[in-house]
Amino acid sequence: MKKIYLSAALLLSGMMVQAQFTYNYLKAADNYYSKGDYSSASNYYEKYLTAATSKTGGDNYDPYVAESLKAGSKSPKGSSSRVQAVYNLAESYRKLTYYSKAEPFYKEATAAGAQAFPLAQFHYAGVLKKLEKYADAEAAYQEFLKNYATADNYTAQAKQELESLRFIQAQLKKEDAKLYTVTKPALNAEGATYAPVWLNDNTLLFTSTRADKDAAKNTLHTNRVYEAAYNSAAEGAAKAGLPQPAGAHQGVVSVSADGRRMYITRWTVKDGQKSAAIYRSDRTGENWSDPVALEASVNEAGTNNQQPFISADGTYLLFASDRKSGQGGYDIWMAEMDASGHAGKVQNLGTAINTAADEQAPYYHATTRTLVFSSNGRIGMGGYDLYSAKGTPGQWAAAKNMGYPVNSVKDDMYFAAKGNTKNLLADALISSDRSSACCLEIVAVQKKQPARVVSGIVIDCGTGSPLANAEVALLDTVSGRPVGRQQTNAEGRYSFTLEEFQPLKVIATVQQYEQGSVSFTAPADEEVVIVTNPSLCLVKVPAKPELEVGKAKVMEHVYYELNKATVLDESKGALDELVQLLTENPAMTIEISGHTDSIGRKAYNRKLSQQRADNVVAYLVSKGIDAARLKAVGYGDTVPVAPNSNEDGSDNAEGRKQNRRTEFKVLSK
Repeated sequence: MKKIYLSAALLLSGMMVQAQFTYNYLKAADNYYSKGDYSSASNYYEKYLTAATSKTGGDNYDPYVAESLKAGSKSPKGSSSRVQAVYNLAESYRKLTYYSKAEPFYKEATAAGAQAFPLAQFHYAGVLKKLEKYADAEAAYQEFLKNYATADNYTAQAKQELESLRFIQAQLKKEDAKLYTVTKPALNAEGATYAPVWLNDNTLLFTSTRADKDAAKNTLHTNRVYEAAYNSAAEGAAKAGLPQPAGAHQGVVSVSADGRRMYITRWTVKDGQKSAAIYRSDRTGENWSDPVALEASVNEAGTNNQQPFISADGTYLLFASDRKSGQGGYDIWMAEMDASGHAGKVQNLGTAINTAADEQAPYYHATTRTLVFSSNGRIGMGGYDLYSAKGTPGQWAAAKNMGYPVNSVKDDMYFAAKGNTKNLLADALISSDRSSACCLEIVAVQKKQPARVVSGIVIDCGTGSPLANAEVALLDTVSGRPVGRQQTNAEGRYSFTLEEFQPLKVIATVQQYEQGSVSFTAPADEEVVIVTNPSLCLVKVPAKPELEVGKAKVMEHVYYELNKATVLDESKGALDELVQLLTENPAMTIEISGHTDSIGRKAYNRKLSQQRADNVVAYLVSKGIDAARLKAVGYGDTVPVAPNSNEDGSDNAEGRKQNRRTEFKVLSK
């Protein structure tokens, strides 16, 4: 019996020692967790959970049962429960971005129910998204929204994440993904390598935290500006020779078009608080001057101002700032700049660009009039995404996500395009941590631009029938230059292949029809590669009536001075039509006859009508018509076409008006 008691005592003693070790692990884990040391906290939470399920106690072993034998209480005072430890461990791994390790612990924590850990399902969904388990993440966000009753930022974010997950899954199925090439240049090194900027066609500036063997021990991984001769290998990166004070980080630069002036972000971190400002440096020879802070309009007191971009003409500077007068978080702002690089008035780019979250890293591509920036406040693929907005400062179109594979489910920032091509992605560099364990790297992105096609059909306006062999010209409406020319096929169709859509006009010409045109601009959807224009219908020119020999025809719109034979200028349009008729029919001879009403003496009327006919003939001769083909006759009032007076003897003004006329008659053809 004594042996039995002794064995029991030893077992109880062992359990109490095990419980004490387990309690110490948990206490240490909670202590590290409260201080934000998630690496140490995760280590001790793992030790605690491993000890709690050790062979000593079995899978269902609870150390606090043993502990209570000694302390007389259910659990150690001030320490987490086991399920709380599981949740804290999941949180620690998430904050350390070890998502694969966080996933099973979040899953276990969610089993405790929404009341125990209301945000466990929310963070679990976020971890699943990071692990690219999009369908599972979508289901987890839906479960969170079903159980989370509070209408707060988490609710709004979960709804946005659901839209983003659907966006991601659609992007990954994009048909044009095969047009992209994504590679990593050799200039990436251990640590961060980001914010590429072209100094010239062959030289790249970028920011990096790569180890600097010449730096003090505690500043080996400080952010510095580097320079590299960029090619397919991009080897031989070296510090850019930009003065940098001890204890300060420096990078994310922009360079003027002539390469002589640089704008730099410089920042320090103290007690976890960042303080950033924008500086200016000028180049003399191969050296850069000591950077000087920009004016207070940019570097507003108490705010962080960073990531400058100077326009090609040097008239404005884009930058990111967390000043309180913005939309929220970091916004993109614009400062007016003078020729010496000094900043003036600053304005926010507005709600077309900025959100209540963060917008950063602005870049403007002047050739395509496109602003590119990063944001974590819009529908996207994950973290920061790159967005583009067409327009000019002060007038921006709605921002659009640049899509996969420019963006990934991680952070994508800092855009730079090489050259002035109309294809923004012909040769671009971005910064992304998509394939990195910790930090941003420079990624090269090229997109082969598919040919653009403009097509349409030319038809008869009256019948709708296609018009074959119509001459179709394509004109650039901006420059007026011809872009292409062809004839319609048997079905009346035309088709032009272009490198890029632009404002253009299609002009169609065919015999016996009036010329017609249709204008068009680039479609709103940049992914569209085929534009089908509306049918271009041409109006058929009415056939000219066959003129009979010996039949007189009244010439409309031929006018003379009152009671005189002088032909008025308003008559020239009608007379020129007659010139055209005679020119087109060189064998034709005609008679021009003048007629009056019955007012006045007959001799006067005959003389006046003859003079008017003579003057019409004189005009035709002045336009090159042979006088031998023309005969002028004045008939006075002898050939009326309407009564000059009514039956009751009263004046018939309308009848007399019709009698005052000029006619032409074909004598021969």
